[in-house]
Amino acid sequence: MSNITGKVVVITGASSGIGEATAQLLAHRGAHVVMGARRTERLDALASKLQSEGCSIAYQSLDVTQLEQMESIISYAQSRFGRLDVVVNNAGVMPLSSLAALKIEEWNRMIDVNIRGVLHGIAAGLPVMQKQGFGQFINIASVGAYEVSPTAAVYCATKYAVRAITDGLRQEVGGDIRVTLVSPGVTESELADSITDEQASQLMKVYRRNSIPASAIARTIMFAIEQPDDVDVNELVVRPTVRLA
Repeated sequence: MSNITGKVVVITGASSGIGEATAQLLAHRGAHVVMGARRTERLDALASKLQSEGCSIAYQSLDVTQLEQMESIISYAQSRFGRLDVVVNNAGVMPLSSLAALKIEEWNRMIDVNIRGVLHGIAAGLPVMQKQGFGQFINIASVGAYEVSPTAAVYCATKYAVRAITDGLRQEVGGDIRVTLVSPGVTESELADSITDEQASQLMKVYRRNSIPASAIARTIMFAIEQPDDVDVNELVVRPTVRLA
């Protein structure tokens, strides 16, 4: 029996990409997984598939920008499975553009989902974990949390913020609650589909020529979770082996 079996894991942004791959992997490894996302039709299809394979899986509609919805899915996980072991704050958006394009609504959306969404996950999960005396947050950032590139200033700023919030949380919570930052490099996902700026879209096509599957990040998340309770994996950066010319 692994250290995954029986753990109750809430995953945001679970309808595609890293969230979906993580839900599948952890459910197959014996975790009780609660998926959250806005596209509930995708969650329903995934839940049905995994349940047919003998997995313990549930889902709830979730917009991470709404604190009450984040609190609701945490409460649902507790009531259904009796505890809360892990919150994977994965939901994110990436509509890249140059600052001069003044896509202010897209900037605000990134701030709301990528930063406020993570804070809401912490706000909903932390009191529960403190009361239990155990738990783990896994926040998904990006290599953009370490360097800035053209058209990605606002996106990178949000991921720098996730990195700072995660490290601050780790320092504040002490030894009972584990805190992990996972920063993916170029990964197969739908993130780039939200780019409306033509320049940024073309740059991203070149940038994403060599990417790793979402399952690689799912395995990284699993690695952090399955460590013994006295081991806290703080920060993991995962990139494709192949480098762009």
